[in-house]
Amino acid sequence: MTNDSADRRIKDRYPASCLKVRMQERGFFGRSRNVITVSCLDLNRYGMAVLCPRPMAPGARLFLDLQGKYISESRVGARVVDCQPFQTGYRVSVQFSYCLNKKGYSRAMDNALSRIEGFYNSLAG
Repeated sequence: MTNDSADRRIKDRYPASCLKVRMQERGFFGRSRNVITVSCLDLNRYGMAVLCPRPMAPGARLFLDLQGKYISESRVGARVVDCQPFQTGYRVSVQFSYCLNKKGYSRAMDNALSRIEGFYNSLAG
């Protein structure tokens, strides 16, 4: 990760390695591609970083299913911001779609992701 991407963040990310994430790339006309299970590295209410077995193109649109203790959130819209070689795969940084613009904002999604962020924040501190 570059300093630029760290400087862009408006909120700290929290380690969340026990969060299970299934990622599905959204294709044209609503068609979705294969589901990939990835490892969550860290997250906050605006985005997350995952360890992915294959590279993902910046700008790719995704659906994420998040599963963890007390957590179950399906079809969370996101887009790839950055992808870099990392450990045994690729570090893929994603931004959740609900916070990209006013038109797409969802209070329900903001609340759900805030609860998830709060859970991992409490584990980190």
